[in-house]
Amino acid sequence: MYFYKMKTLITLSLLLSSFLVQAQNSYERVDNYVKGLGSLDSLNVASIADKLTLPFSNPTDKARAVFYWVANNISPDLRGMRSNDARKAKPEMVIQSRLATAVGYSNLVQEMLSLANIRCLTVDGFIKRSEDDIDNSVDPNHTWNVVQLGQSPSEWYYIDATLAAGFSDKRLSTFTRNFVSEYFFTNNEVFNYQHYPDNEAWIMGEGPSSLKHFYQLPVYHQHATAVGVHQPTPTNGVFKTKMRNPVSFTFRYLGKVPEKIEIVTGELRKQSEPTNVTFTSDYGVIKFQHYFLKDGEYPVRILVDGLPVLEWQGIISE
Repeated sequence: MYFYKMKTLITLSLLLSSFLVQAQNSYERVDNYVKGLGSLDSLNVASIADKLTLPFSNPTDKARAVFYWVANNISPDLRGMRSNDARKAKPEMVIQSRLATAVGYSNLVQEMLSLANIRCLTVDGFIKRSEDDIDNSVDPNHTWNVVQLGQSPSEWYYIDATLAAGFSDKRLSTFTRNFVSEYFFTNNEVFNYQHYPDNEAWIMGEGPSSLKHFYQLPVYHQHATAVGVHQPTPTNGVFKTKMRNPVSFTFRYLGKVPEKIEIVTGELRKQSEPTNVTFTSDYGVIKFQHYFLKDGEYPVRILVDGLPVLEWQGIISE
């Protein structure tokens, strides 16, 4: 019996990895077409939407074309994000300035998909950007899209073109462009642990049980979505331990096994050098232990292949 269970787990894991690779490869034709169009600087919203979507008959391809173009041609309005100012969020204003808050990104995606006869809605809600946000709820600070491609609840999909464009520091003062393809039709569970809607009707699939629970969790950074990170331990965003006691870290992931995992501690300007960890990977679960040799309260970040995926607040005592 044990042999057959293990064989089934291995088979499912291989099938999932194969499916994810095929899903990403299936967008290459669309992405290459959109990349070839360039920035389309002289066109308005409707003309850009036509250029992006008319060559495709499949609604998934149309949605992907819009997502790819918006994420790669619009930059975040960091000043507007810091002040939560959505006054310049109308699609035509976004196209003219090529800058947008999360509301502007989402409004533009919604408008372009609506012009392509695809039902798309915007969803306001919450994300955490750093360990400062753990256990510290704020007003809604993010917006994303849900897309309907059929009548079944399973045919609603998440899109987040804002986070797909790249990442910002926690003060929203600098932006690094780093396209994350997986924010298109994201795995529901992966998405739900990074986003929480202000209307819980827009939670699709498994996720935190409440907004309070959401804010108790570790911080999920953009690259966590690219890796498919979910269900990490420690489960709480704040953990306590004593110096030189091992802390066990685990997380589930989708797709290929990471090449390198590191831990970084401390505030960004005073952070430690990345420390390589020795990890195991079994059936989609990463496991490793880490010893903290410095006491105090400080951020603890996990990097996968050089980019941050998860963040905690560690309280380390002697």
